[in-house]
Amino acid sequence: MLLNVHSYYSLRYGTLNIEQLVKGLILNGYDTAVLTDINNSSAAFNFIKECRENGLNGLVGMEFRNADELLFIGIAKNEEGFRELNELMTVANQKGSLLPLAAPEFNHAFIVYPFGKKPPRSLRDYEYIGVRPDQLNRIALESQSAYQRYVILKPLSFGDEQSHLLHRQLRAIDHNLLISQLKPTQIAAANEVFIPKTSLLQLYKDFPQLIQNTEKLLQECSFDFDFKEKRNKRDFKGSYEDNQLLYTYAMDGFLRRYGKSNKIAMARVLKELEIIKNLKFASYFLITDDICRYARKRNFHYVGRGSGANSVVAYCLGITDVCPIELDLYFERFLNPKRKTSPDFDVDFSWNDRDEIYDYIFKKYEKGNVALMGAMSTFRSRSIIRELGKVYGLPRGDINRLVHEPQHMLNKNEITNMILSVYDQMADFPNQRTIHASGILISEKPITYYSALDFPPKGRPTVQFDMYVAEDIKFEKFDILSQRGIGHIKDCREIVLQNQGIRIETSEPKRFFKDEKIARQLKSANTIGCFYIESPAMRQLLTKLKCDKYPVLVAASSIIRPGVASSGMMKTYIERHHDPQKVKYMHPVFKEQLEETYGVMVYQEDVMKIGHHFGGLDLADADVLRRIMSGKKDKENLLEKIQNKFFHHCKEMGYTENISQEVWRQMESFAGYSFNKAHSASFAVESYQSLYLKTYFPLEFMVAVLNNYGGFYQRKVYVNEARNCGGTICLPCVNKSKYNTGIDGKKIYLGLDCLLNLEEKLAGRIINEREQNGDYRSLENFILRTEAGLEQLVVLIRCGAFRFTRTGKKELLWQAHLLISGKQQKVGTATLFGAFNTKPPTLPKLESSPLEDMYDEMELIGFPISATMFDLAKSSFRGDVMAKDLCDYEGKTVRMVGDFIAEKKVRSKNVSNMKFGTFLDVEGRFFDTIHFPQSLKTYPLNGNGLYLILGKVTVDFGCPSLEVLKCARMPLLSDPRSE
Repeated sequence: MLLNVHSYYSLRYGTLNIEQLVKGLILNGYDTAVLTDINNSSAAFNFIKECRENGLNGLVGMEFRNADELLFIGIAKNEEGFRELNELMTVANQKGSLLPLAAPEFNHAFIVYPFGKKPPRSLRDYEYIGVRPDQLNRIALESQSAYQRYVILKPLSFGDEQSHLLHRQLRAIDHNLLISQLKPTQIAAANEVFIPKTSLLQLYKDFPQLIQNTEKLLQECSFDFDFKEKRNKRDFKGSYEDNQLLYTYAMDGFLRRYGKSNKIAMARVLKELEIIKNLKFASYFLITDDICRYARKRNFHYVGRGSGANSVVAYCLGITDVCPIELDLYFERFLNPKRKTSPDFDVDFSWNDRDEIYDYIFKKYEKGNVALMGAMSTFRSRSIIRELGKVYGLPRGDINRLVHEPQHMLNKNEITNMILSVYDQMADFPNQRTIHASGILISEKPITYYSALDFPPKGRPTVQFDMYVAEDIKFEKFDILSQRGIGHIKDCREIVLQNQGIRIETSEPKRFFKDEKIARQLKSANTIGCFYIESPAMRQLLTKLKCDKYPVLVAASSIIRPGVASSGMMKTYIERHHDPQKVKYMHPVFKEQLEETYGVMVYQEDVMKIGHHFGGLDLADADVLRRIMSGKKDKENLLEKIQNKFFHHCKEMGYTENISQEVWRQMESFAGYSFNKAHSASFAVESYQSLYLKTYFPLEFMVAVLNNYGGFYQRKVYVNEARNCGGTICLPCVNKSKYNTGIDGKKIYLGLDCLLNLEEKLAGRIINEREQNGDYRSLENFILRTEAGLEQLVVLIRCGAFRFTRTGKKELLWQAHLLISGKQQKVGTATLFGAFNTKPPTLPKLESSPLEDMYDEMELIGFPISATMFDLAKSSFRGDVMAKDLCDYEGKTVRMVGDFIAEKKVRSKNVSNMKFGTFLDVEGRFFDTIHFPQSLKTYPLNGNGLYLILGKVTVDFGCPSLEVLKCARMPLLSDPRSE
């Protein structure tokens, strides 16, 4: 009987989640209801599924509004009707236009107008007018014939009248108003709550025709959606052709990867092809392969990773560069007959190539059948308090105090108490629809069969549901990711070709694994700029492991994860790595299967191995077990069945109960935080590719890192690294610099993009004009040709971009003011010196100093280039010890001076804050600090600056750190520009 139900996916309007909604419907005696969220269909499938699981007849539709004005409610008769409603919303979203005041022609949907919106005589066969209980007296005197087009309209937006306050708060947030400023038209009526069905029928007992009309309308609707049917594009070319084509491509790749005589690899390929064929996944592989072929054709570097790297077929196709046989990776981790959720390929591209890949996919496949995956941002923690604080007009200071010091005595008042009480209700409420980081759906049918489409800023259609709904309705998404590490590799190859004339290749990375020079670089943790292995924690781990081999790096990529470290297994792995002879295996199977990782379950695949080889599970069951233990929902209660199989096998094998229980416990604890080995292996491949470039082409590599806007660290770290690699760092120059950083031999010219206050349009104009008409000859010539304004000229002069004129910066500033004369001039006007052939006025010699230059650079670039932060220190003290000698001072208390680089904030076991810091010493080398809660409280670490640090040297597996006793920022020389 309920035709107009809202969930909290009616964003900043409804307050009920799907579970609460369905539970409330059951408790109040309803057997049928229509979910009609406002201008979206995000929750349609969640609602249908929840209703079926609870024996309700769930139907779907949409409420159409322009801002706060309710236009009409659409109710889908079937899946075709759902598509029609989604199409209407999609067209409006695409055009950015208002919805029509009257519904267009529909063939498979009913329309319900609010009472008073449209006269009954003008309605089409599928259109009705909804009458609310408080509007019944307005139709009481109408003729019975008019009742034929009336239905019951009892909107449902919140659970009870107390929830109306939460609704009003959400509406105020949505309108950016004080709650007291809300108008009646901007909020729902307080009676849009659950009432028992019997009570609803009682309200309409004098209008039986309305009850009959409503029941008839609902009886004509059914939403028989099949949740088991796969939604992806079924065929790449045709079912039979797809399997043949995949076989051909796989065999071609097999010869390239393995040669003719590798029987083990051939058996694995044929096994995988059979599973792919039986599960009808050929088109999924071929579409992914097609994307990768296009990328190779365009010379785009990419990395295939994720569970897809478990596939030898994917390796042969060139989707991945990880050999699953060498790493003992199970295909079943990616695809198996018992896997209930959709697998997916993750393919990483450079951040500046991904848009072209998207364009290719959208153009290649039928329009309307491709869309980006949606996502939902939610109200979280501090944002809730800040939004509610604004709604109630709290000053910013009061809001900040409420956020950072909730227990403060000044927070104890009626409004703040109310805000804190609502906090829990709003936590994780959907707030805004957004875009998934990488997912694309390629559908057999038009996407609007499943969702209305949004069109975010770049204009690509985006479904309104998230990846979990996509998984439930059997979409296998394609993950097209972007990362700057890929850009480092691609751009470095191009820069090497330009600077040295050498064409280099980073494909077939196996050759890098055996390169001794690369091994030494890895072992020394000289990895700044290299993907995934440049962070302080990773460089420390590499040092502790003395990592110089690919398998060890693969393991390191997994054990660096927080769960492994906090469980103590990272330390156990390091200890066993340095002394494998002392390893005691729990059972011979552990030695047989986990000898590579010294008996430690490092990867998710290790859980599968032990479940299979020790517990007797087949690989499909072992993968199901891994997924459940990793936190996936056990929707079919399979865990108990698999657990029984496991322990029954253990008993049959004669294992003691203690051993069986301990193995199960370890599997359970490790699976939740361990990493996918194929993922780790793919990361390690990319790390080696980066490391190869840094080892053999360090300057070009660091330029590529700078041009991709870095990685883990701030920009000054990469400039320092380029200097350490032998480069000469040059300030931006209007005659030498490109927009990005460039290199000429060993000279590295910072790009115009590094100037914080330079307009992008002017930077482009400077470069284009220079390329067309040659170098600039003087400041005057520059102004004539670029029309640069005074403010922008000052930026360029102060950063040294006109040093080719051999004129001091202060003299140039005077010239700029005189030339511009306080107003912008157009090219060709006769007000500049050159146009009159007159000489500029003679200026007295103006004094300048390197210190002024350094402060200019800090202001305009963010850090000094012509010197370092150490040159700004008032004190000449640079520390008792340098970073390279720290290991020699183990156990001793020393003073060090460091330029702050990075910090990581963590909570120790006593719940107090502690930090890990990273600094550069005066020689440009890194050292790491540990700030325990007690010292951190007294001697805080407050971000950028030069610090004097007193601490005790500790060395863990050859990796030194400084346990900080005291630290403070060092005073700097005063800025002479302000004197």
